Amino acid sequence: MGRMHNSGTGNSNKSSLPQTPKNLKYDGNDVEYSQEIADHADLEAQARANAANQRVRTKR
Repeated sequence: MGRMHNSGTGNSNKSSLPQTPKNLKYDGNDVEYSQEIADHADLEAQARANAANQRVRTKR
């Protein structure tokens, strides 16, 4: 059969699925970080991450 003959055989459940609420979406930021126990490598990684975020913001 061709494509025209199989109408109605799609995923009919797709249209009834709810969208994820904004308060349940994960933004990618790790919240388990303590500035008091950070070592030099942690501070350096944080500085690199902040610099990368600034570069992304300026490109927009």
